[in-house]
Amino acid sequence: MDFGEAVTARLGVDVRSLAAFRVGVASVVLLDLLLRSRSLTAFYTDAGVLPRSVLFAQQPVFGPLSLHALSGAAWFQGFLFALTALAAVALLVGYRSTLATLVTGLLVVSLHVRNPLVLNGGDLVLQMLFLWGLFLPLGERWSVDALRAGSRRDRVVSVATAGVLCQVVVIYTTNAVLKLRGEAWLSGEAIRSVFSLEMFVVGLGHVLTDFPALLVAFDRVWLAMLAGSAVLVVATGWLRALLAAAFASMHVGMAATMQLGVFPLIAVVALVPFLPADVWNALTPLTERLRAGGEGTDWLTRLGEQFPAVAGPALPDRVREVGRTAVTVTLAAFLVAQLAYSAASVGFLPVPDAGPLDGEQPEARWSMFAPEPLSTDRWLKAPAGTPDGDRVDAFHGGAFAWDKPPDVSASYPTARWRKYVTNVAGADEQSVPGGFATYLCDRSPTGRSASVTNVSVYSVEQPTRLDGHEPVRRVKLATANCST
Repeated sequence: MDFGEAVTARLGVDVRSLAAFRVGVASVVLLDLLLRSRSLTAFYTDAGVLPRSVLFAQQPVFGPLSLHALSGAAWFQGFLFALTALAAVALLVGYRSTLATLVTGLLVVSLHVRNPLVLNGGDLVLQMLFLWGLFLPLGERWSVDALRAGSRRDRVVSVATAGVLCQVVVIYTTNAVLKLRGEAWLSGEAIRSVFSLEMFVVGLGHVLTDFPALLVAFDRVWLAMLAGSAVLVVATGWLRALLAAAFASMHVGMAATMQLGVFPLIAVVALVPFLPADVWNALTPLTERLRAGGEGTDWLTRLGEQFPAVAGPALPDRVREVGRTAVTVTLAAFLVAQLAYSAASVGFLPVPDAGPLDGEQPEARWSMFAPEPLSTDRWLKAPAGTPDGDRVDAFHGGAFAWDKPPDVSASYPTARWRKYVTNVAGADEQSVPGGFATYLCDRSPTGRSASVTNVSVYSVEQPTRLDGHEPVRRVKLATANCST
């Protein structure tokens, strides 16, 4: 095998893996929309925690570019949620896949821009997957497009396939470098520290906290996997499949033990392009038996017959060639920029004094629990006064008490609420926590702002220590006079 063949074998992607990747991305978007819809008014309307006036003040450049910021009404946000879901369904079945990828991606980014206070690292990963997916033939298998066009390619090699594979390795490697600079990860205590944060722990996580030796072992294994993640690109065949499965299993474990929303699922979907042809070839006999199992197995074929044929514009060959070259060069430059940014963010690449960063080291994008895990647990308290002189809980409802919640993670309605509270506690501008307090005035237990006279928002913080007392302190974030 010569050098070119070796590179092709490692940077190419099976079209069936791209089809599974398409289905995975669309499914994650639909699930995320469903989860976000529970807080649609709170997070995405002017009656919520981040009115557009505050968003534009915080994000004067990108905020106004969000389609979701065109209106602060709940019905408008509901319409955009439904439109995004419709585009994601088109992507799921592979109908006009490139257009569906573009529309879904733009709407997802617009949603992210509308409220950056609820975003996590998984949202940025999803944006990157949409970017690379836009230049990948996601509809060449298991899709309406494939039924109409009839393409029979088995494998694709391009800058986009290299990008979608290398993106994952860049994330893992950058995170590994940062973790290796932290004492907790090298000592094996990092995951124990993470699991001592009750605001994250759910499900099986409560069980694992009773087995510290097992958590130390997971610490060692996960750090080694991250540090050696480049093997994902180097390996081929079943070895690559096993490595991808190992990383995916770790992310599934995170979902089963920690309140992280769709983040672990996005990470699993990002690993799907690494699946080699060997996996799909091994599954072929099973799929053939399913197709031969009776009527109703050719539903996708019948669905494809209901839609018009997918036909691209009839452009001259020269124009197409120039366009392909321009796209290739642009994607290659973007991939190099990604690698350079990540290298500079961990100090492996010097930043010139004359440039956009003015010689300053850029902030690392992939610093999840690195270089040190969080060391402070946090829960929210929002006492509200009533005209009768009583105090009620403006966030959870019912009578107010300073007692620590019996289950801190359950005290947050969703993972995004936890992220929001964390960002509110660290906000520099008073308008952010102030907007939260004002929102809680209208969200009083009786649903009327006149039912409470004032609301205060506190972040109750408890430093986590594996072998000692954990003092609690109350940090007052904001107060709102509900009568005004």
